[in-house]
Amino acid sequence: MTKMEMNTKKKVAQILLTIGLSFAGAGAHAQETRKALNNPTPTYPETARRFRLIGVVKVQVLVAPDGQIKDVKVLGGHPVLVSAVQDALKNWKYAPASGETTVSLEFSFHP
Repeated sequence: MTKMEMNTKKKVAQILLTIGLSFAGAGAHAQETRKALNNPTPTYPETARRFRLIGVVKVQVLVAPDGQIKDVKVLGGHPVLVSAVQDALKNWKYAPASGETTVSLEFSFHP
């Protein structure tokens, strides 16, 4: 194999690797901060108040390009508190962006 053929194969391999990497990222969602335009605070549930339930709820939300929350993934928290967070997130709205983004949120609850 000549030196020119080896250089050509090397260049082709680099191009294919670059193309493969760009396609690999095509389905991924960016992890970035988006400005929340409307973000009402979850209400502390009466059941949690009676039992003096304290805790943190962690969620990861997928925000559509138009700013609407498309999906909520619960990462942790007491089910009573998680329910309050999910209810509040129904009314959240983010600033528009060019694509979908993933945002991690934490909500602390205490009496």
